[in-house]
Amino acid sequence: MEKSDCLYNAYLNILKEELVPAMGCTEPICLAYAAAKARKVLNTTPEKVEIEASGNIIKNVKSVVVPNTGGLKGLKASVVAGVVAGNPENGLEVIANVRPEQKQEIAQFLDSVPITVIPLDSVARLDVTVSLFSGEHSSKVRIAGHHTNIVSIEKDGEKLFEGHCTDTNANMTDRSCLKLDKIFDFASTADIADLKPIIGRQMTYNKAIAMEGLKNQWGVNVGNTLLRCNNDVRQRAKAWAAAGSDARMSGCEMPVIINSGSGNQGMTVCLPILAFAEEFNIDEERTIRAVALSNLVAIHQKTGIGRLSAYCGAVSAGCASGCGIAFLFGHGLSVIEHTLENALGMAAGIVCDGAKPSCAGKIALSVEAGLLGFEMSKHGDNLQGGDGIIGCSAEETIDHIGRLGRLGMKETDVEILKIMVE
Repeated sequence: MEKSDCLYNAYLNILKEELVPAMGCTEPICLAYAAAKARKVLNTTPEKVEIEASGNIIKNVKSVVVPNTGGLKGLKASVVAGVVAGNPENGLEVIANVRPEQKQEIAQFLDSVPITVIPLDSVARLDVTVSLFSGEHSSKVRIAGHHTNIVSIEKDGEKLFEGHCTDTNANMTDRSCLKLDKIFDFASTADIADLKPIIGRQMTYNKAIAMEGLKNQWGVNVGNTLLRCNNDVRQRAKAWAAAGSDARMSGCEMPVIINSGSGNQGMTVCLPILAFAEEFNIDEERTIRAVALSNLVAIHQKTGIGRLSAYCGAVSAGCASGCGIAFLFGHGLSVIEHTLENALGMAAGIVCDGAKPSCAGKIALSVEAGLLGFEMSKHGDNLQGGDGIIGCSAEETIDHIGRLGRLGMKETDVEILKIMVE
């Protein structure tokens, strides 16, 4: 793909827009970001807080540890961390620089300030509003569609800003330009100097948290459990991705580079490829290209599904990592397409029941599906169009997956939330 091709800059911009650093699970951080922005607008310590949140936000915040809070969980802790110690200029790293004394202030604020949580019945699956009150003054910030997409800012009832609720920010690149053949072309031919700053940072950040997840006790230690069973490269590919999630879901204060708004997905598209590249001494350039392809294949799938769904995002990422590994070993577009279809045909039924320690296990299962899909594909043992949700082409299969996650699992999402709240 030539640099003069409009798709070249589009794909490069998509990678730049999606592969950004975040500390902690992105749904609690979204709340902290909204709260930090509202606190800046109010310009004083609030005496009362009101949180409005869509079901998918509640689901993904309920059971995950908020970084830099001393092990606190939940919507209230997320918002209070943003109010007390957040810097909205840092985006998804809004609570990356919490001082020790501020952790105590967070706990005191939770004990002393009234905080109300109101579930939202919103069309947008990602929808939060944080309202702060102090005497006669108030501020309100709403984020919808995308983790940092502020769609409304108010102070004392006066509208200061109004934007648009979209799954990606209005000024982001249109993801509908993503196609597997073009992704393959881009990954194969893009100037490595353009890719390395974006992908290299993802590889460095995400491997660091994976190694932390294996070194210390985090979550339910899925990564270490996998390695106790076996320590070959296939197992390490799953264990590295799972270990990163072990640490991240349990409050590890290390940043990750995300994909499709998710740190778990950002690690899953990347770390299995790094494990294989290290085992087989594959050069840095080929590895970077493989990780770039994996990222774009995952984003392509998630474009039709949406940021949040009852469809587990680890599946999209794990199946994409299988495609990246196929690319790593020099296979062509046909093998990559069948890898994706085979993997999706086996793993597409995994549901998302919120962010929590078991996400690491779902990551391991999804990476295994990607690896098995690749092994099948390179030997010509492929699922055929009409086998369940498999379409007549890989693009049609991706469309089917989008419909399944976006439309077919709406009621599943409702029941999952009811079970979790009960």
